[in-house]
Amino acid sequence: MPILQSLNPQHGLESTNHLRVAAHLIIGPPASNFRCETPGRTVRSSWFADQGASADLDSSTTNWQRLPTPQRCRLIGGAATFVARAADELVAACQSDQRTDPAETIASELLPLCSALKFIQRRGRKVLADRHCGWWGRPLWLWGASARVSRVPHGRVLVLGTWNYPVLLPGVQVAQALAGGNQVFLKPAPGTERASELLAKCFYDAGVPVHQLQVLDSTTEAAVAQMNSGVELVVLTGAADTGRKVLAAAATSLTHSIMELSGCDAAIVLPGADLKRVVRALAFGLRFNSGATCIGPRRLMVPPEFMPALMDALKAEFADDESVVVHPAARFGAASLIQDALDHGASDLLGVFDRDRLIETGQMQIVLLGDVQPDHDIASADVFAPVLSIMSVESLQQAIQWVNQCPYRLAASVFGPKSEALKVANQLSVGTVIVNDLIAPTADPRLPLGGRGESGFGVTRGAEGLLAMTVPRVVSVRKGNIAPHLEPRRASDQQLLGGLLQFSHGGTLKCRIAGLRRMVKAGKNRDNRDGEAS
Repeated sequence: MPILQSLNPQHGLESTNHLRVAAHLIIGPPASNFRCETPGRTVRSSWFADQGASADLDSSTTNWQRLPTPQRCRLIGGAATFVARAADELVAACQSDQRTDPAETIASELLPLCSALKFIQRRGRKVLADRHCGWWGRPLWLWGASARVSRVPHGRVLVLGTWNYPVLLPGVQVAQALAGGNQVFLKPAPGTERASELLAKCFYDAGVPVHQLQVLDSTTEAAVAQMNSGVELVVLTGAADTGRKVLAAAATSLTHSIMELSGCDAAIVLPGADLKRVVRALAFGLRFNSGATCIGPRRLMVPPEFMPALMDALKAEFADDESVVVHPAARFGAASLIQDALDHGASDLLGVFDRDRLIETGQMQIVLLGDVQPDHDIASADVFAPVLSIMSVESLQQAIQWVNQCPYRLAASVFGPKSEALKVANQLSVGTVIVNDLIAPTADPRLPLGGRGESGFGVTRGAEGLLAMTVPRVVSVRKGNIAPHLEPRRASDQQLLGGLLQFSHGGTLKCRIAGLRRMVKAGKNRDNRDGEAS
């Protein structure tokens, strides 16, 4: 079975070892100049040894920050090898009521994480490289000035992990923060402690000092204590309500934040769309991780003429699906929203919704809601359960309006001919638009992920996410003796500066020549006054 095919939760695997071996082959062997001295937490890389750095890597972050960026990125990339080696342990640690298929963990977390680590190794140096600003493009009035823009660490970064993807999401954030030279504190979500410990060990084994990456307790109190002790950046993946609480705490110290929050993603079906492809994609999205995916499909917007055929195909696809278990934190909210929609005219197309069962046991089958209206609460809510609200749209502009007016705008999908789908994509006010697919393309390590509205702000992953883990530092140097701003004010200054403004930005050649004449005249007046004064 091809590796990427294992993304489909309907495909089983005889043994996770097959995928682990395949992952190792894709990722490649460990870099030859990095080695683990011990299987434990204290690790020395050959770079430190070659440079004669201190043997105690846990004592300070100074050595890590002073490492050249290419060396840090190579160390981070080397962690991919140890992720591949620990695949079986990581798969077991990610097992939960929502994550029941080992193949999903490898396909949705381990492979994308390792690709992200290798992206940092290959591209991190260029992304974080200094930018020199010399004479080219420099304003005339800054003669002799040059500058260098460097990307430097925030300092201390607190990563608040999530339970639904406990390896991939915090793993990439931790990796990018470390590559940027930061000290990282990882607060696992409750129930993901073991996965976080294994993840951290992969970085330790690759050569990251233990002091540089610390795993906190999974309690809220641990996160609060760390924020109170001082951090320069907080990175959260979680619900919008959690984001508000974290932002309130961060606001007291004006701490920088990156918020990757809830979604209510829409799938828009255009005329000419391949309906079989639409059904297959929706089936993948609703089943994947038991529906616990922030960029999973929550709304389906369909033209009336396609509604009967698509409804029949969806009902046939999900007719025999077994129940899944919804996370305790999402049960009551999902049950209430579904019931409210039914009470206000929506229909249970499969006839499987059981409110009491969902609240009491967490079990539910995939729910297809027909006749959902835009004013139903569920049409603009962050439901973290396998439910799809099907909405009839009278026009393409109406679908675009519904997407853009939703408070949650993390991602969206558009199904249809490429040219038409791209026109729609360019009008959607969301973080990510996927054409003729959903979820899977967002795992591309080159791409940033971030939302709009109540889906958060800032980005993680990709080059943009790596830059977000740093701040710019500008160092300007003035050479030579030309520094007119340091000279005493003269009567001709206004005429001289006005002429410079006109010469530089006058627009027409005639206007610019006139500005040059003003400058020459001002210079002569200044020389005459200087001569009279002497």
